[in-house]
Amino acid sequence: MILNLSKIKTESLLLFCKDLIASYKDKDEIIFEIDEDINRYIDDISNEMYKQIEKCTFPNEHYIANRNHYRIKAVLQSYNFINKRVSKELEGGKLFNPAMLYFSMLAVWFKELDKESKSKEYIYFTIYPYANVYDKLLVNIKDEKFKRLNIEMIELAEKVVFDLDKISFR
Repeated sequence: MILNLSKIKTESLLLFCKDLIASYKDKDEIIFEIDEDINRYIDDISNEMYKQIEKCTFPNEHYIANRNHYRIKAVLQSYNFINKRVSKELEGGKLFNPAMLYFSMLAVWFKELDKESKSKEYIYFTIYPYANVYDKLLVNIKDEKFKRLNIEMIELAEKVVFDLDKISFR
């Protein structure tokens, strides 16, 4: 069977981001001093991204039920690659900002690497104004530790996504 690896990797990245958003959505653990407006902005963007990801991915049960199908198997293999890379980088309970991480991963994949730019199913992610979020989470942040953490998330996202782009599933 011939698989479109770019679509496989895109779907797995979206699944990973969906799970990341779901696992931290509605949590009120604020460690840093950030404006309530910025916190609300992050929540709003996360909710919108989650809705858009749900539109172009299957429910998690579908992936579990069909895990032996060659295409789903490839998606899950790619997902596991992303998960292992991120987990390795965050070992030891390292502090991280899930919103900036998932957001940066999507920005690197869709904007920097220009993946799926001609795909109708992912049009939302290819035209999203990522620069606005970077401005809010970097330029408009007064807490220097939070700003540094966000920069670390961008660097982590770049490492993981560039590695994802390079791998071949054989």
